[in-house]
Amino acid sequence: MLGLILTFAITHSGLAALRIWAESKIGERLYRVLFALVSIPLAVVLFIFYFNHRYDGVQLWNLQGVTGIHEFVLGLSAIAFLFLYPATFNLGEVAAIQKPQVHLFETGITRISRHPQLIGMTLWCIAHTLWLGTSFALTTAIALVSYHSFAVWHGDHRLFKRHGDAFLALKERTSVVPFLAISQGRQQLVLKEFIRPAYIGVAITVVLFRWLHPIVITASANLNW
Repeated sequence: MLGLILTFAITHSGLAALRIWAESKIGERLYRVLFALVSIPLAVVLFIFYFNHRYDGVQLWNLQGVTGIHEFVLGLSAIAFLFLYPATFNLGEVAAIQKPQVHLFETGITRISRHPQLIGMTLWCIAHTLWLGTSFALTTAIALVSYHSFAVWHGDHRLFKRHGDAFLALKERTSVVPFLAISQGRQQLVLKEFIRPAYIGVAITVVLFRWLHPIVITASANLNW
């Protein structure tokens, strides 16, 4: 599992580091398509392996029979998805329908945290590790959060290279730690910004994925990886 995460990390962050150079050679849309064609299959393999081996290793704890734990894990996972997926707002750019660009986002979820994917992945890891209680799940969680923490630094570095002082000003108004900038008066929460297709789509996806979750696990097990 650590090998899969390391492979994904090197590939994903490596391609991100090459973005400016690659876009100058092949254009923004083709770069986006190649980035997705490499990153998505690696992520799918990683999560299939996680599903199939989630109970491997030593059972460190078992809280699945404790009242309220199931509901807590479900709720925390739902919140995790709300942080994970609206991090990129323009779905047209993600799909390369529109010309992909690097934005300085400061609306919606990015007012709460400048790097919502780190927060979402951390919450997802906490929820699933709490539920599974295995050394495999704990090791995976530590590795995933460690990579996303590196990605925070790497992402900020790339944004500074591209946007310079504009990014530094944004950095002063935002925080990585959720709600920190808001509590310090450097940022404000604008609730109407959450009324947009990206958030509504994620909310629907959370409900659908809860329904599909056992189907996905069964399908993964059939691959016998």
